[in-house]
Amino acid sequence: MLNQYLDVKPEVAEAIKEGRPVVALESTIISHGMPYPQNVECARKCEQIIRENGAVPATIAIIGGRLKAGLTDDELEYFGKKGQAIAKASRRDVAALCAKGEDGATTVTTTMMIANMAGIRIFATGGIGGVHRGAQQTFDISADLEELANTPVMVICAGAKAILDLPLTLEYLETHGVPVYGYGTKELPAFYTRHSGLKVDYEFDTPEELAKAFHVQQNLGFKGGILVTNPIPEEYSMDEKTINAAIDEAIKEMDEKGIKGKECTPFLLAKVVEITGGTSLDANRQLVWNNTALAAKVAAAYCKMN
Repeated sequence: MLNQYLDVKPEVAEAIKEGRPVVALESTIISHGMPYPQNVECARKCEQIIRENGAVPATIAIIGGRLKAGLTDDELEYFGKKGQAIAKASRRDVAALCAKGEDGATTVTTTMMIANMAGIRIFATGGIGGVHRGAQQTFDISADLEELANTPVMVICAGAKAILDLPLTLEYLETHGVPVYGYGTKELPAFYTRHSGLKVDYEFDTPEELAKAFHVQQNLGFKGGILVTNPIPEEYSMDEKTINAAIDEAIKEMDEKGIKGKECTPFLLAKVVEITGGTSLDANRQLVWNNTALAAKVAAAYCKMN
């Protein structure tokens, strides 16, 4: 039985019922990840890419206290225009937003939760959250990692966001038993760049291989998800020294201003865009579209196995 607070878009519900491929998309990337109107343009293109690859898009959000699996074009526009005025909703925010009848932009965590409620197994995003730099003192660790350990959804991304502590993020995922796979790579991509110097657990070279690994994990009865890391296309990968210098500068300013918690990631991403003159924003869009195309192909292969 579907959750009483959940609204599944008719097109999405029909596809799920018929066993056709569906790909979930988050809404924080619309409201907090990019400025208007680029955010709406990016979201629309994500949905278009999914359709072009034979799947149905389901952008996830909370609107008026209702959990939404699939948005209309007007709702995408609404999210893009309202932007950061919409609450960034992680797991701990969902009940309050539903009770108050308010809007929420879903993070990786809440997108996984709502996708799972609706029966959607494949989710494409830009980058996941993780262990923040300095977490040994602050304990600032994204709820995304815990959700991956407990919710049976495959998340396809370009690695953890480059503003994070990538080695500690991998350690946390290993401790919680989350498989980290590389698509066509043995190395963890670092969001804006293709290389981090860190190794993933296993490399897979086709969407069909990824779908089979997820299918087997489901049949084994394991409760958690899988993280698939898909490197940004070579032609859009940024220079590592340039992006790392921009991130260091952004983190320094964030610390000076005393920005903490869920405000960190939006501030840092916006600051990096400013420092790089918009280059990082274009890279962000390209990697999201790249992940979206792969997710649709994996979803199609996964449906054939079920």
